[in-house]
Formats: sequence, structure tokens, C-alpha cells
Amino acid sequence: MTANTTKTTMTSKTTKATVRTGTTKASARRSDSADARGGARSYHQFCAVARGLDVIGERWTLLIVRDLLTGPKRYTDLLAGLPGIGTNLLANRLRELEEEHIVQRRVLPPPAASTVYELTEIGRGLEPVLMALGRWGHRLLDAPRDGEFLSANAYLVAMRAAFQHSAATDISQTYELHIGSQVFEVSVGNGRCTTREGQPAAADAIFTLDVKTLSELLQGELTPAAARKARRVQAEGDPNALETFTSIFALRLS
Repeated sequence: MTANTTKTTMTSKTTKATVRTGTTKASARRSDSADARGGARSYHQFCAVARGLDVIGERWTLLIVRDLLTGPKRYTDLLAGLPGIGTNLLANRLRELEEEHIVQRRVLPPPAASTVYELTEIGRGLEPVLMALGRWGHRLLDAPRDGEFLSANAYLVAMRAAFQHSAATDISQTYELHIGSQVFEVSVGNGRCTTREGQPAAADAIFTLDVKTLSELLQGELTPAAARKARRVQAEGDPNALETFTSIFALRLS
């Protein structure tokens, strides 16, 4: 083997190793730095689960990913949807997620021209992880405790996990949900569903309600008829849409 061939082979191996470990370099730097301060942030195990937790195992990280699953968010939107996180901690978590290529920043076109955070392809790959964790965690839920925050984003993500595919094979509808200051689109078709924050181009039904009412409807604690009678929900469009909506998104995640 010639010297040039040897050099080329070594370069190729180095390049492959760099690509393979590229997404963990930032976490390794953060772990080394934290270890030096006495606060280990790596499990130091050659294990896919441990390596994944090195990246997403910090407090609040998965909740940030959860909220971004419904679409891009401004910094202030994320802060409002995660009460208790604190502005400095949110900034740190977003920076770490950017370093790991899980989240990226983008400037919206005029007239908005706002900077938003959104999931990358790697970040969107965490959706089935969140769905599985939500199904597992649902069995631990009882009634909301005093002071616990009800997140509209959390329910819109939970609806994906709860979606009753078999009950929706013949349904093709788009719902527009107004929950507080947020507007969401929920689309159902061909036995599939999508949920995102934003106003749909056209909707078969429009629901205006608060998060607590949405929770009770999906949990089966409140019927659509009772919600309408108590004026806890304002429904426009298809008169049967609320019954259909609650039946195909009922939160039975066992």
C-alpha cells in the first residue's frame, strides 16, 4: 500500500467517524463541562438509551419538544406555555437543542418577520417517543392537582396518541379550535389525523372553548350536549361535529 493510499484510507475513516458522532459532540462538550463542575450530565455508558438521555433527559427538554410538535413557536410563546421554566433556563435548553440539531431557528417572512423555533427532522423523530411516553404516563393521571397548568399544546399532541383510527375510516373533516388566544387545526381523513397550531384554510366546524372544557370532553367527564347547554363550548358549522370529534379523540390511552 502506498503512502497516498494509506493517507486516503485514514482520511475516509476519520470522516465517517466525524459524521457518525456529529450529533453527540455538543452533548459531550456540555457533559465534560458539567462534570468539571461536579454535576455530571452524562451516564458515560455505551448504550443507545443512555446516549439519548444524555441529549433529551434534562428537565423541561421533552416538554419543549412536545410544544414544538404542534408547529413553530416564538420564544415568548414557549415561555407562556411552560410556566415555571424561567427565561434563562428556557434559553439554555433551546441552545442545547440547537447544538444537538433537534431544534432550529427561522425568521418568518414579512409581515410577521418574527424569529421562531421549530423541530428539525431529527427533532420530529421524537414524536413516537412522546406518543409512547404519553400513553404510559396517562395511567398515572387522576384529577388535575391544585396549581397544575393545563396546556392546550399538550392536549393537541395527546389527541394524536388517542386518535381512534378504526372509528375514523369514513370521516373526512377539518376542525378549527379556539382555545384562549391560540387557534389550532385538527384534520381527519383516510383514517389519519394531523394537529397543528394555526388557522385552517377552511373548516367543517369551529369550536371555541377553554382547555378545561376540552379536557373534560375528551376524558368523557362532560358530554357535548351538556357542554353546549352550559355554554362551555361554542360550536359553529356541522351540528354533529362535536359528537364526532369527541368520539374519535377520546382519551383512552391504556
